[in-house]
Amino acid sequence: MNNYILPNYNRINLKFIHGNGSWLYTKNEKYLDFSSGIAVNCLGHANQKLIKALELQAKKLWHTSNLYRISEQEQLAKKLCDNSFADKVFFCNSGAEATDGIVKIVRKYHYTLGNKNRKNIIVLNNAFHGRTVTGIQAGSNKAHREGFLGKKNCDCGFTRVSINEVDFLEKKIDSSTAAILFEPIQGEGGINTFSYEFFKKVKRLCKKNNILLAFDEVQSGIARTGKLFSYQWYGISPDIMSLAKGLGGGFPIGAVLMTNKVSKGMNAGTHGSTFGGNQLACSVALAVIKEVTKKTFLNKVEENGAYLRNKLEKIKKNYPEKIISIKGKGLLLGLELNHSTSNFCNLAREKKLLLVPAANNVIRLLPPLNIKKNEIKLALTILEKCLKEIN
Repeated sequence: MNNYILPNYNRINLKFIHGNGSWLYTKNEKYLDFSSGIAVNCLGHANQKLIKALELQAKKLWHTSNLYRISEQEQLAKKLCDNSFADKVFFCNSGAEATDGIVKIVRKYHYTLGNKNRKNIIVLNNAFHGRTVTGIQAGSNKAHREGFLGKKNCDCGFTRVSINEVDFLEKKIDSSTAAILFEPIQGEGGINTFSYEFFKKVKRLCKKNNILLAFDEVQSGIARTGKLFSYQWYGISPDIMSLAKGLGGGFPIGAVLMTNKVSKGMNAGTHGSTFGGNQLACSVALAVIKEVTKKTFLNKVEENGAYLRNKLEKIKKNYPEKIISIKGKGLLLGLELNHSTSNFCNLAREKKLLLVPAANNVIRLLPPLNIKKNEIKLALTILEKCLKEIN
């Protein structure tokens, strides 16, 4: 391992030298990638449309900063707004930065209205909102907060409630509440989903109490569930939402989408990002959005997601003592096991299948959204072999 890199990752001793579609290659071996860089490489590796977009822009202009208008940024913002609830977009470089942006914007919104006390944000157990100081306060993992937040690992400005418990959530709303923030499908927390009724009731609570509904769609967005954004399955819209991961297809970019109402407090100087929305990032993201908004593309994601889940449910029946449940939606699926996820991932990797664990003994299945049916079948074969061997 390299002695010059901060050892804050528990890295697997593999070095990939190139990729193609759903496959990653070392010098001598190839691996079927069912992690997609943790839901980032939505169009697979070395996608030709993304390469073309990057090469064309790289020959023209890379970066000028947000001191000037950026054509590619304006085009991408319009495309995102045209396909969502949003009227305005702020661009940044990552999911953590985008979700930090949500916190600032919702607090500034209430401040602008004269509600200076409304700063508290209700979040959910098992949440993950990034590794920044704000993100670890909003998230649930105590290990992420240890040593970074002073006395008692203070969650100042955030109130945590249990998943799907609307009555308890309602009791936590008071005059200091600014917003309710959650992932429509929790990724890092274990591919946890919410009932249709939960979404509807939370939306009603927000409207009743004049607070904002904020979604973190960093992992669940960009067609991962078979719709462009996962909130679109539930017949409601947020007031503000964070995006990243799949938005750039592997190129770093994040975004905060919001309504005109929410944006009113954000005038010049209130927020910024040096690299956010640069020409290179926006050109690649535009190519991603043009591809994933095609009806045929979304239909195929939904079809492949249903196929994969159906096959997993059948495998589960053969291993009831090893598989607890199949979770998630589309191609954001989780395999909840009665076994160590690290051992299972290690065994799968020995068989040349790359998986990524989540909390609570869940294996995440996050293949590229354009994965081929025969590649899904191969992954299922390897998963079943692992289930036979794991003890």
